[in-house]
Amino acid sequence: MNARTEPAEAETEPAATARPPLLREFLLVAGLFLVYKLGRQLATGHTGDAFHNAHRIWDVERTAHLPHETSVQSALLHGNTLVHLANTYYAAVHFPATLAFLIWLYLRRPAHYVWARRILAVVTAAALVLPFVFPLAPPRMLPGTGLVDTARVYGPSVYGPPSSDHLSNQFAAMPSLHFGWALMVAIGLITATRSRWRPLWLLHPLITLLVIVGTANHYWADAMVAAAMLATALAVIHPPTRTAAEDQSDTKTHGTTIHRTEACGTEQPTPERPALAGAGR
Repeated sequence: MNARTEPAEAETEPAATARPPLLREFLLVAGLFLVYKLGRQLATGHTGDAFHNAHRIWDVERTAHLPHETSVQSALLHGNTLVHLANTYYAAVHFPATLAFLIWLYLRRPAHYVWARRILAVVTAAALVLPFVFPLAPPRMLPGTGLVDTARVYGPSVYGPPSSDHLSNQFAAMPSLHFGWALMVAIGLITATRSRWRPLWLLHPLITLLVIVGTANHYWADAMVAAAMLATALAVIHPPTRTAAEDQSDTKTHGTTIHRTEACGTEQPTPERPALAGAGR
C-alpha cells in the first residue's frame, strides 16, 4: 500500500478566505468616504445649538476634572515647528492612513478586511446621525477658553471661515472620526498580525488624540464618544479567526522563527518526514 507525501495538516487547514471583488470593494469604500464627506454637510443650520452644546460639554469636562485642552495646546505652542507638524498630521494623515489600512487588509488579510470595512461603515453611519441631534462647535470656536485656532494661525488649515465653508460641517465636532478611525486602524492591525511589535500601532490613535485636542478641533468628550461607538460595533461584529497560513506568513515576513529549546524548559519539536511513495513494500 502506497503512502502519500502530503502532510496531515493539509487535510485540516482551512481554505484561504476568498478576496472580495475589487470593483465592488472600490465602490463600497469610495462610497463610505463620500458619505462621510457629504453626510456631515446635511446637519447644518444649527449654529446656536452648536455653541450652546459646546459650553455644556466644556462645563461637563471641567466638572469631571478632565485635563484642560489648553494644557495640551500649550505644549504644542512651544515652537512653530511642533504646532505646524500637528496641523499637518490632522490634515494629511486621517484619510491616507485609513485607506492604506484597508488596502493592506484587502491584499493580505481578506477576511479581516471585510470585518474592518463593516466596523468602519457602522461607526461612520452612527457618527453621521449625531450632529442632527447634538450639533457641537469645536473648542477653537468657543470664546473664553484661551484656545487658539492653530490651523488658522500657523497652518496648514483644512477649513475656511464657517460662513463660507461649504465643503464641511464645522459644527459636527462630536464624535471625532479622526480618533475613531485611527483607533480602528490600530485595533485592526493588532488583530490581523502576530508581530511582537504590533502594540506600537496604538501610537497612531494616541498621537491623533493629542493632535485633535491640541489643535482645538475636538474636546476629550468627542474622542470618548467615538471610542464608545467603536467598542459597541466591535462587540457586535466579531473578527475572523486567523489561519495557520497567515501566522506562517507573518513569521516569514518578520524573518523570525520560534525555536523551543530545553533551556527554556520545553521540547524542540522535530518535523516529521513525509513518507515516500512505495515505502513499506
